[in-house]
Amino acid sequence: MSDNNIFPADADPDQVAAAVSRDGYAVLTGALDTRQLAQLSAELKPHIEATEPAGTAFLGGRTRRVVNLLARSDAVQALAIHPAVLAIADRILLPHCARYQLGYTGVMHLEPGEGAQQLHRDDRCYPIAPPCPPLILATMWALTDFVAENGGTRVVPGSHLWDEARRPSEGEVVATEMGAGSVVVYTGGVLHGGGANQSKRPRTGVALHYALGWLRQVENHYLSLPPQRARQLPEALQRLIGYDYGGPFLGLVEGGDPHRVLEDAGGGAAARTTDELEAAQARIQKLRVSNRPPH
Repeated sequence: MSDNNIFPADADPDQVAAAVSRDGYAVLTGALDTRQLAQLSAELKPHIEATEPAGTAFLGGRTRRVVNLLARSDAVQALAIHPAVLAIADRILLPHCARYQLGYTGVMHLEPGEGAQQLHRDDRCYPIAPPCPPLILATMWALTDFVAENGGTRVVPGSHLWDEARRPSEGEVVATEMGAGSVVVYTGGVLHGGGANQSKRPRTGVALHYALGWLRQVENHYLSLPPQRARQLPEALQRLIGYDYGGPFLGLVEGGDPHRVLEDAGGGAAARTTDELEAAQARIQKLRVSNRPPH
């Protein structure tokens, strides 16, 4: 893993986003402190222990996976709106949409003896062939140290710029090595996969994926976090999971701001978002012009 892709959590987001655009990934070290790590571990441990390994070749015979994390952990809610990650998402995703959304949440808990996962792209759920603009910005938060021996996420730098026919050589695959409390940020088009856990301890990570606002979310937050539950979340997170416009006229409720569903009294927020909607319309029109093929 190149030192050019490793940054402190308070690094200039422009520099981090430049590395992600160039190589498809970057690592932020020290993004969480010991208290935050302890809370995450305590809140997620019962759910991990109650879940059986996936038992498939792709999902892992010795990998325990937990989803719907926003309903299970207050600490994960804070991760989802971490300012350092959102600053990178702004720079990677907003050139291609009016607003992005949280598309997926999950724990990947690799037990000793787990084999390496097949390299894949997270954006293959959408029928758009690579290379393409970034559809997803994914994150993997390290709850334990990530090293090559315990299955630290493997990435193929630059593969977000490849077409689907190109396959990486063994020398092009690198293991993400980072301490607990760090996070690797990568685009959905990058070839990646969990490594083989040849250590004696589990390797645990939390995956949070952000997707362009005009795409269907992988995880259906409207059902897993219905209004009565979503009202308990911070407003920034409410909007990020979909109680907001996905773009001009996307997601209307009674002809207006979807967030009104969560509000006790309407008015201010709806008016504010109307202004945002007009700005989003202008942004979409600009995108249409810039992406228009030459005559």
